Amino acid sequence: MESVLLLNVSYEPLQMISIRRAVNLLLTGKVEAVEGVARKLRTPNIIFEVPSVLRLTRYVNVPQRGASWSKQGVLKRDQFTCVYCAAKIGGQRGSHVYVRADFTVDHIIPRSRGGRNTWGNTACACYYCNQRKGNRTAHEAGMRLLFEPKRPRVNYLVVTSSLPDEWKKYFRI
Repeated sequence: MESVLLLNVSYEPLQMISIRRAVNLLLTGKVEAVEGVARKLRTPNIIFEVPSVLRLTRYVNVPQRGASWSKQGVLKRDQFTCVYCAAKIGGQRGSHVYVRADFTVDHIIPRSRGGRNTWGNTACACYYCNQRKGNRTAHEAGMRLLFEPKRPRVNYLVVTSSLPDEWKKYFRI
């Protein structure tokens, strides 16, 4: 293994870094070892084990860039889960089993009232909840949002199929 996985304080994967960079961060106290051994470095006096997963000691804010809004993007961001009733693909309502086609994009503030196609104003909703809400706000319809729709972070980290075992738990694969 020639790379080390660098995590934010929140254990969110940030990037893969070189062994050399990992050693530099370790020696300057900017990271802490989490798990695994990427490489053993030998000196005349000691053997230094470079961990395969490092975690920053201070939080790094990663700006959101490049995530342009789309209906398909909203459905994927919400993992085809209804923002009102938490219905998911494969879940049931009576004898009906939910499939992809049962989910649509709902505007939190309806378009007829000036609601726009933005990440913060749209969420995945099942057909039943979208019909029930209609051209009203969730509050007016007596419904509650189970989660707040937010702009998705763009993942800059490209993951290959040959992912080390100790890295896998930090990714949604």
